[in-house]
Amino acid sequence: MSDATPAVPTKEQVIEALKVVKDPEIPVNVVDLGLVYDVEVSPDGVVDIQMTLTAIGCPAQDIVKADAELAVMRLEGVRAVNVEFVWNPPWTPERMTEDGKRQMRMFGFNV
Repeated sequence: MSDATPAVPTKEQVIEALKVVKDPEIPVNVVDLGLVYDVEVSPDGVVDIQMTLTAIGCPAQDIVKADAELAVMRLEGVRAVNVEFVWNPPWTPERMTEDGKRQMRMFGFNV
C-alpha cells in the first residue's frame, strides 16, 4: 500500500468543473457570469469556494450551493467542498466573461 497522498485538482480544474453550475434564473454558468470570486484547494483535498449571486437574498442560493458542491466533489482527490457566499464586492454585469456576455445576448438579455 502506498503512502502517497492522492493528487488534488488544480484551481483551474475546479473552475472548469463549476462551469456545469447554472443560475436557475439565468441560462449561463456561474463562472461565465462572474459569480466565482475565489477558489482555494488545500493539499488534503478540501476546496474552499467564495462566490456570490446576482442579488442578495436570491431564492436560488441553496440550489446553486448544492450544485457547486456536487460538481466539485466529482473531481478526483476532493475530500470536501465549502461554498461561502460573499456580497462584497457586489456582482455587476461587468464581472461576466466575454463568453458569458455573448450567451446572455443569445438569450435576449442586453449586456
